[in-house]
Amino acid sequence: MAEYLTQTIASVFSQDYPNIEYIVVDGGSTDGTLEILERHKSPLTYSSEPDHGPSDATHRGFRQAHGEILAWICADDTYLPGAIAAAVEFLQAHPDVDVVYGEGWWIDSAGATISRYPTLPFDAKTLQRDCFICQPAAFIRASSYRRCELDPSVNMSYDYDLWIRMTKAGFRFASIPQYLATSRIHTGSLTISDRTRVFQASMGLLLRHYGYVPFQWIFGYTAYRIDGRDQFFQPLQPTLWKYLASLPVGLWTNRRKPFRFLGEWIAAPWRKRS
Repeated sequence: MAEYLTQTIASVFSQDYPNIEYIVVDGGSTDGTLEILERHKSPLTYSSEPDHGPSDATHRGFRQAHGEILAWICADDTYLPGAIAAAVEFLQAHPDVDVVYGEGWWIDSAGATISRYPTLPFDAKTLQRDCFICQPAAFIRASSYRRCELDPSVNMSYDYDLWIRMTKAGFRFASIPQYLATSRIHTGSLTISDRTRVFQASMGLLLRHYGYVPFQWIFGYTAYRIDGRDQFFQPLQPTLWKYLASLPVGLWTNRRKPFRFLGEWIAAPWRKRS
């Protein structure tokens, strides 16, 4: 992600909040990343060594951090002006909130805006079927994180895994209307380049945490396995065949709750449009 890193660094350096500890944890990149980091060595600090993936790297960075509020941003995302100040101000004014998140934009490889990130006001039930929190726009109280940390062994949908575990543990989330970050989507990102693993990881964590994978995930996964469309740049195209094929996939995946899935499958809006 070296081609995007300078923009990411600049988005942090340009923040108007004055007290930022900026730690970069790199997994041993050989794409020019280290040369970029060396040029910006002050005020950031960085390390570069093999790790077990992005969740492990982020967790290592948080373990080094001294601040009262934590956030992580990947090498291809950016903060928007005033983002950190807005998050700090909210958490200082609401000491009962553990995680605050704002709005975000999807951007492409050139930095052009694609669309609004589909964030939603926080709702624990909605989280059981949709990860609606824009990760780079999320800020966590450090004392809360230390009671519920990232799982370094989870490297696909690891932010979703953290939000679910924090929700189940009773941590409080809040959303604010300000646009705080951009999330870059491009052919090199894992979300697009490794769709099978992303689907399987997300479905696996839903099954692990809730014992059930909703129809929308089963249908999306089935459709992708049939037509290979990434369902972002290439929108999902519902068909009767994909709808029918999703039934055995969903029943097998949700074999402990087959009747729940069958009811959701029968009522699915895809069936009505097919």
